[in-house]
Formats: sequence, C-alpha cells, structure tokens
Amino acid sequence: MKTLVLGCNGQLGQALVATALDAYEFIGLDLPELDITNSEALLALAREVGPDVIINAAAYTAVDQAESDVELAAAVNVEGPRNVAVAARAIGARLLHVSTDFVFDGEASTPYKADATANPLSVYGRTKQEGEQVVLESMPNTAVVVRTAWLYSKTGGNFVKTMLRLMGERDELSVIADQVGTPTWADSLATAVWAFAAAPENNGIFHWTDGGQCNWHDFAVAIQEEALSLGLLDQKIPIRPITSKDYPTAAARPRYSVLDCSSTCAALDLQQAEWRANLNRMLKGMTT
Repeated sequence: MKTLVLGCNGQLGQALVATALDAYEFIGLDLPELDITNSEALLALAREVGPDVIINAAAYTAVDQAESDVELAAAVNVEGPRNVAVAARAIGARLLHVSTDFVFDGEASTPYKADATANPLSVYGRTKQEGEQVVLESMPNTAVVVRTAWLYSKTGGNFVKTMLRLMGERDELSVIADQVGTPTWADSLATAVWAFAAAPENNGIFHWTDGGQCNWHDFAVAIQEEALSLGLLDQKIPIRPITSKDYPTAAARPRYSVLDCSSTCAALDLQQAEWRANLNRMLKGMTT
C-alpha cells in the first residue's frame, strides 16, 4: 500500500514514519518541500506519486497565536485540507485527516462521542472543525477524520518535554487543574492511523486517544514521578494546582475534552492503553 504522509516532520508525522510496517510503502513530505496551501503543487505531487492513501498530519497548531493569526490558521487548517481532499479525490486515493478535541466546548461531563455536536471556543478549534467539514463534504465515502487530544512524543514541542525542562530548572511549578482530557502518545495515535489505512471499509469521524483521563496538574505530577523513577530528573519539586483564571491565555480551552473512542476500538479491534502506561513507555525511550 503506497501512502503519502503530509506533515511528516511533526510529532505525529515522525511517529507515523517510525511505526510504519514494511507493507506500507510511504513517502513523507513537509515544509519547505510541500505546502498544503499550494493546491497546484499538491495536485501535481499526488498525480506523480499516485498513493493509495494520503495521511494529512499537517496543521497549524499554535493555539494562542491563532487568535491573532487567523488568516494563516485558516489557510493551513481549512484550505489545506480542502486542497488535500481535492487531490486525493482526483487520483482516487483515500484520505485520513487528523483533527482535535478542541472542536468541542468542554461543557460535557462524559466522554464526547464521535457524532457529538462540535462547538469550538477558539480560532484553532474553529478552523480545525471547518477542515473536518471540507474533507467530509469532498470525500464522504472515502475519508476518515481522526480526532485526538493532548498529543506528546519525544520529538517536537509538547507538554511533557516542557515540564521535564521546567522541572530541571525551577524550584516549584504551578499547573492548571481544572481542564480535563487524555494525554496521548504520538506512537499510539500513529498505530491507530495505520490501522485505518489498512481498513478501507471505514469512513467518517472517529476518535483516538490513550485510555483514562486526568487534568494538566495530574499529568505534570505523573511526568515528574515517572521521570524520577527513570533517572531523567534528579530531584522532586512541588507542583501546585491552579485554575485557568490563574493562568489566562489568548485562546479559550475546553474544560473537559475526553473523547469516547469506542467506535474506533470496535472498527479496528484495538484496545486503548492507559495514558500513564504509555507515558512511561515514551519516557523510557528518552533514556536510550
């Protein structure tokens, strides 16, 4: 199966490259070689490569910056997916498009099912939702949208790596405790995306995260405990819980964004590993 991975230098893109099986012949591209906002270049590339599946892991993910950088966020998160869908449809390829828990407003108290009503609070969330819509409108029978949340890996910038750095630099930390979600290892998401690539009978919106839930403060405490046990940190520091009001940001975040992944588990016969178990696995990879 020939696969074109767009955004191959991001956290998910690198995880897709690292976890690809021999059966997946893939080509990975990212900026500056390919810009998904360039529709003509994208279509020409798709025709030249002729993939069976296109995975779009490219996105504008600077959540707070998007509030003042609306045009670029929309270009990458809305027009980009539209261009990818047009190119995929033109060559008869399937499309796997990655989206986010930020399409929800966080007012729920139980995990969001894939068909739950979206109501984004931020420019980032709105542009990602609009990107989902253009993909599914263009390819209603041959596209899969996979929403995920709180993604991290040993590459790129993410909460885990930021916490490890700050825990090594500061005497104490304050971390938000009133936003609840599910930390997700990029390798876990990549495994689910590859499974969708091999299951052409699926289409529509699906969710994938690791199992369980926590708040950011819980996550930070777990990072410190696991890192200390693995020798990635030398000493324990206090981590104080605070509220979102104590740490204002340009973009509003959903207070609760746990995703119900049951439809994905059933469709792909997958089981979710608990988020803390996968955190330990990722951190062990940083020790080698």
